[in-house]
Amino acid sequence: MKVLFHTSGDDGAAWLDALSRALPEATLVEWPDSTMPPDYALLWRPPPALLASLSEVKAIFNLGAGVDTLVALPERPRKVPLIRLEDAGMAQQMAEYVAHAVLRRYRELDVYALLQEEAVWRPRARLPMHEFQVGILGFGVLGAAVAGTLSAFGFPLRGWSRTQKSVPGVRMFEGPVGLRPFLAETRLLVCLLPLTPDTRGLLDRATLSLLPRGAYVVNVSRGALLVDDDLLALIESGHIDGAMLDVFHDEPLPAPHAFWHHPRITVTPHISAVTQIEDSVMQIAAKIRRLEAGEPVSGVVDDTLLY
Repeated sequence: MKVLFHTSGDDGAAWLDALSRALPEATLVEWPDSTMPPDYALLWRPPPALLASLSEVKAIFNLGAGVDTLVALPERPRKVPLIRLEDAGMAQQMAEYVAHAVLRRYRELDVYALLQEEAVWRPRARLPMHEFQVGILGFGVLGAAVAGTLSAFGFPLRGWSRTQKSVPGVRMFEGPVGLRPFLAETRLLVCLLPLTPDTRGLLDRATLSLLPRGAYVVNVSRGALLVDDDLLALIESGHIDGAMLDVFHDEPLPAPHAFWHHPRITVTPHISAVTQIEDSVMQIAAKIRRLEAGEPVSGVVDDTLLY
């Protein structure tokens, strides 16, 4: 069995080391050194020429949960299954990050930080928790992990998904007709949607205006879901009170961007959930062995949901 590997990142040696230990039965080759057609391809941000050469592989594994950059390339062979990472150590990280963002907002720690700068001792009346509804936009593996963590604190939870789901302890909404009432009940919005043609630019002025006045936005999915200027305008108008953003249209976020220095926006450098190599490799190895045995695997990307 031959496995082709390529990453545009600087962690290729770590990936290959982990793969050689997890898949000792495989011959690992790096593109463009490969001369024989591979059985499987493991890729992160591949060049179009590489994708175009993979029409005969059994499956393409994306070395990350987000497949938006790969599926957008016209060179991707549509008949070859594309398999994304599921969790692989990211759910716990995402739950930690979002829990911090929610608690920081609910307990007004940004306000207290400003008071400290002025040496002002001024306890503030706390909003009752039952009035602080947290809405999770996108309810896959990561959304479920976030909800599980937040439920332990007692926050009233709302969830939105493309299709109908029933989640204990979460008031769920689904489909286009459910988006408006979902947003109307959301005081803090957590965006965990994948980037697709339908979700690109979804968080624009019209959508964000459906949130209650004074709402807060946390984006940990993809920067292209958010219309930057619309968010800034709604913050300036007072409709949105602020945001915590981990993902952006251009990364690294350019130094002149208004987000860097806005007093009501917190910026982090795409660290909410970082791919864990060892966990990811164990998942990929298990799926390759299932495919070799003729068994089905999870995480196969459904193109009908992307186009």
